[in-house]
Amino acid sequence: MKVLLIASNIAESPYAVYPLGLSIIANSLIQDHHIVKQYDYLQNNKNLNSLTDTIKEFKPELIGISIRNIDNVNILNEQNYITAVEDIVKTTRTIYDGKILLGGSGFSLLPESILKITGADYGIVGEGEYAVRQFVKNLEQGTLPNQNIIYADSTKNSSILSGSYNKDILNFYLKHGNMAPLQTKRGCLNNCIYCTYPFLEGKTIRNRPTDDVIKDIRTLTDKFGAKMIFFTDSVFNDSEGNYLNLLKEMKRQKINVPWTCFIQPAELKKSDVQLMKDTGLIATEIGADAATDITLKKMGKKFTFDDILSTYKIFNDFQISSSLYYMMGGPGETKETVLEGIDNIKRIENGVSFIFMGIRILPNSPLELIARREKMISADNSLLNSFYYISPNIEKKWLEQTLKEGFKNCKNCLFPPDSHESLLKVIHKLGYSGLMLDKFISRKRK
Repeated sequence: MKVLLIASNIAESPYAVYPLGLSIIANSLIQDHHIVKQYDYLQNNKNLNSLTDTIKEFKPELIGISIRNIDNVNILNEQNYITAVEDIVKTTRTIYDGKILLGGSGFSLLPESILKITGADYGIVGEGEYAVRQFVKNLEQGTLPNQNIIYADSTKNSSILSGSYNKDILNFYLKHGNMAPLQTKRGCLNNCIYCTYPFLEGKTIRNRPTDDVIKDIRTLTDKFGAKMIFFTDSVFNDSEGNYLNLLKEMKRQKINVPWTCFIQPAELKKSDVQLMKDTGLIATEIGADAATDITLKKMGKKFTFDDILSTYKIFNDFQISSSLYYMMGGPGETKETVLEGIDNIKRIENGVSFIFMGIRILPNSPLELIARREKMISADNSLLNSFYYISPNIEKKWLEQTLKEGFKNCKNCLFPPDSHESLLKVIHKLGYSGLMLDKFISRKRK
């Protein structure tokens, strides 16, 4: 069967992201000998005429659309991404009368609402690489599901496939300063109140075979010329220590390629960080999320602000850049914790801090239950339209003004969080790649 897979993501902040999930779906279908074409909406400048030409030329028997995010989770500059999916489906319907299948992490959060508003035919909730194979098999046999929404069961097929990386699409993202994404595991052991990773990937860690990950690294660097790898795991330094096994094998095979990842604040040994650096780690994204011990506890975190500091400091000691992300205004936030948090964030001089105001309430997160219990949102609110939690202890206007005033003279503290975008676009156009964190700091060397 001829299948056209469309990546609908149009987000470019903090950087544009290659559609890894779509390429994994493509690989799954290719293994069943289907003819698969991958199309990236952002790469084609969000041009619907280009999409129309592609459909006419390829003549697909099934169209799948991947939805990565619902919106940009930025209360001060809201952008809705589902409207792009609506446009894609509407345009597709004018020249194509086959089935349209939705999927992706964004779709999985609000399947009923998104399916209804876009007018697509079917959707897969959860990890779709095996469910889509069964769907296509049924479609070929003329036996479609009775329900429009299919719930994937990852426990039946727990192995995680490599992506079928598309050269043209990947080149687009590499030229725009991004990194090549690679996943080493799925699942999350944490219980952060705002997060949906446990819902999307499960609450147990499922590791990919080390040999598969290393093969992907070599493919991305040797075949596609990627100069930087982004390990996209929700948490790279898992508490079970699986990440160290990968790094030890990378070092044994003398793999040293620039890479970055998401790090959770934790006690790290110098030998472990040295191993990271020996294999190419050049930057980390540290999930701080809150800036005081009170608000961290309310967020469901198992660490303190001192843990955040020690994690940042050990990477800084190794001359590894770090970016840190904070959400101000969450449960338990008061005027006192906001002011304390601003002072705490400023203590991190050689890292880049991105400060968000409020927390986007996502479906199936503990924060949704908190907000409904506090009657912030009505029972009939599906959360398709963005809604942000801001502590009832503080006023939105006061919070915005206080954050602006608190960080106005702090070059490495970015509020609003997208205030850096114009600078990064210029830097990337000049040929630089990666996170470019050093452009925002003056590193103090020992």
